[in-house]
Amino acid sequence: MVEFEIINIKKDEDVEFILGQAGFIKTVEDLYEAMMSSTPEVSFGLAFCEASGRQLVRSEGNDDELKQLAEENALKLGAGHCFMIFFKKAFPINIVNNIKAVPEVSNIYCATANPVQVIIAKTNQGKAIVGVVDGMPTKGIETDEDREARYKLLRKFGYKL
Repeated sequence: MVEFEIINIKKDEDVEFILGQAGFIKTVEDLYEAMMSSTPEVSFGLAFCEASGRQLVRSEGNDDELKQLAEENALKLGAGHCFMIFFKKAFPINIVNNIKAVPEVSNIYCATANPVQVIIAKTNQGKAIVGVVDGMPTKGIETDEDREARYKLLRKFGYKL
């Protein structure tokens, strides 16, 4: 028997979020090191759901509020070997490659500041992430004006010359 559940990730609009999957107790420390080496200004909290042993939410971070946010969301999600990173003062583009380079990371579901819903499947053994809803539905195709605004925004942030 499988039961599906939708979990709304609790976070403020100005908080960036990464949801992924990895599989080893050292994941927490390795993700911490990846975050610290990504960009010097980043504030973050991360949490990892153990899938065996004591089955605890393990956590680290350099910001107590973001660490607590990660712990609360991870406990609510409760899917084995998932990790969550909540951060400020950086964008996912500054972080994701460092996270993907952690040897035990097997998947990243999303990296966003958007509202996120996680679709969970529950069985008699445990919970699994089936997928994510990242943001809102698409409304149309960009116009020339929208394209120009996109070009300007990317250059404002220094991502394009």
